[in-house]
Amino acid sequence: MTVQTERPPSGPLDTTPSGKSGSGGPGQRVTSRAGALAPYLLLLPACAATVLLLGWPLLKDVLLSFQNLNMAQLIQHVTEWNGIDNYKEVLTGEDFWRVTLRSILFTAVNVVLIMIFGALIGLLLARLGRRMRVMLMIGLVLAWAMPVVAATTVYQWLFAQRFGVVNWVLDKLGWHSMADYSWTSSQMSTFFVVTVLIVWMSIPFVALNLYAATTTIPDELYEAAALDGAGAWRIFSTVTFPFLRPFLYATTFLEIIWVFKAFVQVFAFNGGGPDRLTEILPVYAYIEGVGNQHYGMGAAIAVLTILILLALTAYYLRVVLKQEEDEL
Repeated sequence: MTVQTERPPSGPLDTTPSGKSGSGGPGQRVTSRAGALAPYLLLLPACAATVLLLGWPLLKDVLLSFQNLNMAQLIQHVTEWNGIDNYKEVLTGEDFWRVTLRSILFTAVNVVLIMIFGALIGLLLARLGRRMRVMLMIGLVLAWAMPVVAATTVYQWLFAQRFGVVNWVLDKLGWHSMADYSWTSSQMSTFFVVTVLIVWMSIPFVALNLYAATTTIPDELYEAAALDGAGAWRIFSTVTFPFLRPFLYATTFLEIIWVFKAFVQVFAFNGGGPDRLTEILPVYAYIEGVGNQHYGMGAAIAVLTILILLALTAYYLRVVLKQEEDEL
């Protein structure tokens, strides 16, 4: 006696009440749509805060740059639009282009020094023992965490003309002419002190960033290179540097932005002096706008500063992307 069973249909099983299969109901579509919108909803608070804290002041600055605004207009609550006259006056003057060139050179020198010394200290951290590494990292963090105004004040004391530690040490070492030397009396000496200050404050970020990058390099690569008989320089160029290159690119990009807008160090140290010879663009915008009470002019300089910084960073990113494409 055989029992014949009915074979199921070859098509997909009909498990939905309406007889349709494979397509979700309204509830499933709502769930998938909510899942697709979830990343944008999570980013919404950050985007709103960015627009509120950065976008609105930037818009106000742009509007202010098209106005003739000084103390008289502020007192009378009068808005006097003058079109692009502020931009014409700035761009046709020699002072703006002189300060722009000075700012670019100042940024280039500082960034090169920061990256060289920061990279060397970062590689040193990777080679030190645990105790020495911890001690050096604590010193770096303390230098990094010091407020900018406090650090500038310390450097003013160190390089003071009469009672500065630097002049005293140089005098004891035999440079007696430096006993009463004024570091703020010339353009080069003032820039030298400000550069030392900025480099000293920026090195910890680069060093700690590069040290963290070295911890991501697999030990097997170093062992394989050593077995092949590679020397220290070849190991660095073929193993260490390729892993550090993305971190170097990103860190250099950040340092360009931070140094280019280093307002506090320059202004707090000597107010852009002597004779306004150490002004960089942020200081120049502040002095022209707030110091001379020509707020529309200062706003125009600030907008042009942002555009120049965007152009510099765009050029840097283009060079970096081109190098990465060539390597591929």
